[in-house]
Amino acid sequence: MFFLIKNQLEECSAEQCHDAAEPYVAVLTPAQWAETNENFDMGLDFDPNGEEIYTTKAEVNYDSLTGTFCIPTQSARSAEPQKFAFVLDETGIVFIDESDAALRLVKRIQHYKKWKKPCLERFLYDFLELIIHNDLRIMQKYELELDSLEKEIMSNAESAHMERNNDIRGDIRDLRIHYEQLLDLGQELEENENGFFLEDNLRYFHMFSSRVDRLYDSATHLRDYTIQLNDLYQSQLDVRQNRIMTVLTVVTTIFMPLTLIVGWYGMNFKYMPELESRMGYPVVIILSILIVVGSLTFFKIKKIL
Repeated sequence: MFFLIKNQLEECSAEQCHDAAEPYVAVLTPAQWAETNENFDMGLDFDPNGEEIYTTKAEVNYDSLTGTFCIPTQSARSAEPQKFAFVLDETGIVFIDESDAALRLVKRIQHYKKWKKPCLERFLYDFLELIIHNDLRIMQKYELELDSLEKEIMSNAESAHMERNNDIRGDIRDLRIHYEQLLDLGQELEENENGFFLEDNLRYFHMFSSRVDRLYDSATHLRDYTIQLNDLYQSQLDVRQNRIMTVLTVVTTIFMPLTLIVGWYGMNFKYMPELESRMGYPVVIILSILIVVGSLTFFKIKKIL
């Protein structure tokens, strides 16, 4: 499909696209690009393969700018990453896509965007902004999940769903890589090495890079948050284990003197006067009770229990 960049995107034919004075946007399949790439006069043989697209990047050529987009599933909200390539010069941009990912983005711009000063740079800004426009909401959703997880850990660490924390950290890792690549792309466009863009319009790419940089900082903050939650989870388990060990230590300490008494009077020597005494048994019982009460009082005073 072909569009002219006027006050809004206007769908047109291939002939109108090549003959018009306005910059254009074209969305083609790899087969269509192979058949018609000579008509765009971009001076290169660019053969994109969607299966070999793994990154978002831009490469400067003699009289064109080529690159690829690889939008992760978290940002694209799809089961698979969205992958497509592009070629541009001062006259327009061509998206080469086996799926309809690029076309859906262009269609959204056509339906929702109007410009007082239409230009290729403004279209590129809106296109790039559309790729990340939901990402701040995604960050907020992750942060709320992590806040809830933190409360679970503080309430009962053993029942906390820490596997979700690991999933979020993996998602954040993918998004940070995506933002790093978008930053490189935005800087490449802002560099304007081939002079395709007007100097006054380079501010669009600077605005985009600034927004991506903020998203990158947010992703970094959330990644650190997930690491802190792992540390908090481990510390809560350690606290619980320490409490158990404290109780076991207290119980052992209380029963050590009682065990000594049992061992002492279990020897049954012939000349042990306590064995013949009528008060021997009650005295041992009272002594044992005093030892237990005294030990518990001591631990309470020392705030061990």
